[in-house]
Amino acid sequence: MKLLDAKTTVDAVKLTVFMVVTSLATGLLVITIGNLTFGESTEYKAVFSDVTGLNTGDDVRISGVRVGSVKSIDIYQRRQAMVTFDVDSDSELNQATNATIRYRNLVGQRYIALTQGAGSDTVLDEDDTIPLSRTEPALDLTVLFNGFKPLFAALSPEDVNKLSYEIIQVFQGEGGTVESLLQSTASVTNALADRDKIVGQLIDNLNDVLVIIGDRDQELSDLIVSLQQFVSGLKDDRQAILGSLHDISELSVQTANLVDEAREPLTRDIGQLRRLAATLDRNQPEIDKALQILPLKLQKIGRTASYGSWFNFYLCNFRGQVTLPAVAGQRVDPIGVDYDTNTARCDLG
Repeated sequence: MKLLDAKTTVDAVKLTVFMVVTSLATGLLVITIGNLTFGESTEYKAVFSDVTGLNTGDDVRISGVRVGSVKSIDIYQRRQAMVTFDVDSDSELNQATNATIRYRNLVGQRYIALTQGAGSDTVLDEDDTIPLSRTEPALDLTVLFNGFKPLFAALSPEDVNKLSYEIIQVFQGEGGTVESLLQSTASVTNALADRDKIVGQLIDNLNDVLVIIGDRDQELSDLIVSLQQFVSGLKDDRQAILGSLHDISELSVQTANLVDEAREPLTRDIGQLRRLAATLDRNQPEIDKALQILPLKLQKIGRTASYGSWFNFYLCNFRGQVTLPAVAGQRVDPIGVDYDTNTARCDLG
């Protein structure tokens, strides 16, 4: 029983120590991330022409040391910004203090750097404002990096990040010297040196192209002149071209109307042709036989008729069918026709 109580006591002590250490670490993390301070501070204001990227909670630094944070950002006189920030009470500001927005890193985080300029050393009171004449906005990275775009194209991503950060540091007056910046671009020289053969081939190829163009300068000039004449002709005839397009549009409308009107009769004719083709197909043997003997019959009839009126043709009987068109969509049955002359000579046969 005593051993169980001793083990429970040891576990409770370990749990208590773990909870205390965890709470202290969590509190330290909250203080670090939240930039929390527990000392007295003095609140000031500053007017900036542009505070793009500056957020509430960003650092306020003096000589690179954090002494405060940004409390609020508001519109001031419609085109400017009023930034309210606090500074440790031990760090007094005066009428010669300058406020500059600088880049903290390449991610885009910014902070306010307070520097001492020339002028009166009269201490600022709480809530005093640093005027626009003694503030500077952040460096415009878009304009800066556009100028270095050809340089960045020859660097690796790691070198670009390193060089970009050092460029910002140098132009903000925080980094080393321009010499250190130039040392960081040594990889550019190496990269260009590695590609000198490719660059040379490119120049040779461009030279060949220019030589060919130079040898055919007259043809090129004639082509440009002809193109200019063609464009001028189109310009002079634009009214005629536009008029013809209008006429073509009207012709298309008339053609569409004609096709629409002829569609129904054409459909009926095609249907009748289909019936005729079916009839000819069903009676193909008789038709083939008639076509085969028709020349012989015509030859005999022609030979007989050429010597005189040796025979006469006359009608004895006629049979057939008359098909009428459909009425109101209803099909009409064919009408049979049977005509007999009833003459005596027809009975002789």
